[in-house]
This record gives sequence, C-alpha cells and structure tokens, in this order.
Amino acid sequence: MKWLKSLLVAAALQTIAVAPVHAQSNLDQIKTAGVFKIGTEGTYAPFTFHDASGALVGFDVEIGREIAKRMGVKAEFLEGKWDGLIAGLDAKRYDAVINQVGITEARKQKYDFSEPYIASKAALIVRADNEAIKGFGDLKGKRAAQSLTSNFGKLAESNGAQLVATDGFDQSIQLVLNGRADATVNDNLSFLDFKKHKPDARVKVAATQDKADYSGVIIRKGEPQLLAAINEALAAMKADGTYQAISEKYFGQDVSK
Repeated sequence: MKWLKSLLVAAALQTIAVAPVHAQSNLDQIKTAGVFKIGTEGTYAPFTFHDASGALVGFDVEIGREIAKRMGVKAEFLEGKWDGLIAGLDAKRYDAVINQVGITEARKQKYDFSEPYIASKAALIVRADNEAIKGFGDLKGKRAAQSLTSNFGKLAESNGAQLVATDGFDQSIQLVLNGRADATVNDNLSFLDFKKHKPDARVKVAATQDKADYSGVIIRKGEPQLLAAINEALAAMKADGTYQAISEKYFGQDVSK
C-alpha cells in the first residue's frame, strides 16, 4: 500500500505543477505597478495640450488624472498623433486612450468604451469672409482640413469634401486661415476655446450639427474589471461635483449632456 500512497502523492504534485496559473487582470497589474498609462495627443486644446510652461494640461488630462486617483494609482500620459493612438492599445503601449474618442459602433466591435463622459457637436468652420459655405452640403468639392481617421474627417468626406491631412485642430485652423483649406469640420467646444484665446482670429462657424456625439475612455476588449473601475470613477466624479468643476473650468458649463 505504501507504493500506492507514493504514487498518489506524486500524481497530486504533478497536477499542481501543471495547473494553470491565473494571470492577473489588467486592473490588478495597474494597481501593482501604481500607474495607469493613458494614450493622448497633447496637441488638441482644450482637451489635451501643453501650456506655456510645457506642462500637459486639458479637460481630458484632468479627467484621466482623476480616474487614476480614484483607482489608487498615478496617471502616466504617453503622447502620440491621433492616427496612431488607438492602434497603440493593440500594441499595449498604454491601458486606455483618453482623447475625445467618439463612441461608434465600428469601434465598439473591437474595443470597449466607458460610459460617455462628454458630449460635443460637429462645427463647420470657415474663414470669416467665406460666404460660399453655409452648410455641410456645401462641402462638396471643397478642401477640408482634417485628421483622416477622426469622426469629423469622415463627416466632411461623407459630404463630398476632399480631405487635407492634418495632425489636429490647431493645424486644421491654420490651413483654413491661410487658404490652403476651405473649411474644417471640428469640435464646437474646441472652437469656442480657440476663440476665447484668439478672439480676433478670422474664422467663424458656418453650421453646427443638431445631434450630439459622445466620447468615452477606450480600452481593449476583455478587461471588464478595468472598465468597471473607470465607470465607477466617472460616476463618483459626477456625484461629488469634481466633474462639474473640471467642466466649468474649461467650458463654463456641464459638457456631459
């Protein structure tokens, strides 16, 4: 019988040795590292940009820092151009992208989004002396300065515009101002912020879409614990007034609706 006991013990040890080790969830890894890595542009005022001192600031930046804080970790921002930001999730360069990423059905097929944290409308921006473009339908055959993969770029293209590739809002506005583009379709909130800082800039809003678009924090699929933690942080921020304070700081109003 001694040999049988030995055989059973050996079998049990072998089972333990080959038993799969459950991998830590991404949320566990974030908490262990103490860092929530966030992809962002850093060139898209007032959402994510650098102030006069060179510090990374903006509405999305403050939202990201608050989410990290409520998860018990620090936010670390990794900057990149818009067209490669979401691809950085696939490469696992960061844990999330917080950069006014529009929630679309196409993106939801491959990624998960938090609950919406901001609502915006598309604004058709032209030079102040442009009387030919009065609505989105007037973009047909015109040059629109756009980030090529953004929702705004797709909207301009769907209205017949020829896209002129740019790195973001500021470059798009400059191309409109210097006549290298006829228009840009961009965020109405970005335009209001731009005019607040440069009231004499000779650009105007020719039209604004009625329907609001919503943006969320975007993460890889299959990370339900992280998604829940992000949503909990956003809900807590809205409940205790932190979201309202950040929103009013940049826009003078609640931009969640």
